Amino acid sequence: MANEELAKQLNESLKDSTPEEILAYFLPKYNDRIALASSLGLEDQVLTAMIAKIKKDARVFTIDTGRLFPECYQLIDRTNDKYDIKIEVYSPEHTGVEKYVRENGVNAFYQSIEKRKACCHCRKIEPLLRALSTLDVWICGLRASQAVTRTNISVVEWDANNGLIKVNPLAKWSEEDVWKYIKENRVPYNKLHDQGFPSIGCQPCTRAIDPGEDIRAGRWWWEDPEHKECGLHKR
Repeated sequence: MANEELAKQLNESLKDSTPEEILAYFLPKYNDRIALASSLGLEDQVLTAMIAKIKKDARVFTIDTGRLFPECYQLIDRTNDKYDIKIEVYSPEHTGVEKYVRENGVNAFYQSIEKRKACCHCRKIEPLLRALSTLDVWICGLRASQAVTRTNISVVEWDANNGLIKVNPLAKWSEEDVWKYIKENRVPYNKLHDQGFPSIGCQPCTRAIDPGEDIRAGRWWWEDPEHKECGLHKR
């Protein structure tokens, strides 16, 4: 059976399952060929907590772009300590970052969508692709209600861009569901969330939001909503 067809069948069979049930199906089956790609956001912290209960030696990795908030690095340590795990940290290839900065400037991403996406590519996409090259399945913390670019996600999808099965256990969860799990299970989370940052990326590209704004409004706030993806989740 082709992997694309397999993804469709798995989505049909697991679409009404709980996140824990979805993870319990995939983690033992794929062992070290499956991993959670963690942005260290609320959803990924929830999934890390769930994964640690189901399969303690399961892989969790994150991307250090070199421009994260200090609170993000603190959260890596707090999470490792809490669950007695070691989150794998991937860094960008230095030559690509140096070339981008040399040709465009340190903060050129403010100048155009093209330059912003080029920055995301060398700092985030390149290390992500290295991580994904070791996998058959990647787990993500995407939720359908997060953004206009994510409304059609499924619990299990075929990621044609990367040739992988993509699993979104929290696809149907609301923001309230996420916070409820965090509080009930005392899941460590980024302290910036308490300062008006519902979505946290690189420091120069993230701001706090005002009450009533969309939860992704603080990401690349100078761009239109339909452009607010870095390329990690092409659709």
